[in-house]
Amino acid sequence: MNPPQIKPLGRVDYLPTFAAMQTFTAQRTIDTADELWIVEHPPVYTLGQAGKPEHILRDIGIPLIKIDRGGQVTYHGPGQVVIYLLLDLTRRHLKVRELVSAIEQAVIDLLAEYGVSAERRSGAPGVYVGAGKIAALGLRIRNGCSYHGVALNVDMDLTPFAAINPCGYPGLPVIQTRELGIPLTTGQAGERLAQHLLRQLELSHG
Repeated sequence: MNPPQIKPLGRVDYLPTFAAMQTFTAQRTIDTADELWIVEHPPVYTLGQAGKPEHILRDIGIPLIKIDRGGQVTYHGPGQVVIYLLLDLTRRHLKVRELVSAIEQAVIDLLAEYGVSAERRSGAPGVYVGAGKIAALGLRIRNGCSYHGVALNVDMDLTPFAAINPCGYPGLPVIQTRELGIPLTTGQAGERLAQHLLRQLELSHG
């Protein structure tokens, strides 16, 4: 089993990236290599397929895009690293729950490198440090293949989170690595997180 190809794509608009993930997944064959896309997005809110509009508290001029992942509303913006996991789960003999756990563990292990203790929460996908959420995740599985992925807050303006109930949780504090004294740029965080994801995928494949 070959490891996924890592593709750092830089800062890219959300909508064409979303369309590219859908196209990649629809057109892939049993021979298509898995890929991890590392990106940053300009400011955008995304609302999952079962997302409830009441979790958007006010309009602050940031576009809202309805998409096909699970979960509620979240925010993407500069200073947040997003990694999209385009994986053939069937070929990897990987269940969705195992993939979610592997993604969360990759973030937990990255933070542990810098002495920060993080955890997952039952029934609330993502990674938390104390009361604050530092990483959000959402996936879509089509024909046994995944897309969408994980967003880690690194060094960003967190203000837009105050205009929503993050991931559907009123008053949920949102934090980032810079506040925890972790000296990583967004680019460095993306590279390190991708390596931890590769390791988790290798472990989960056994």
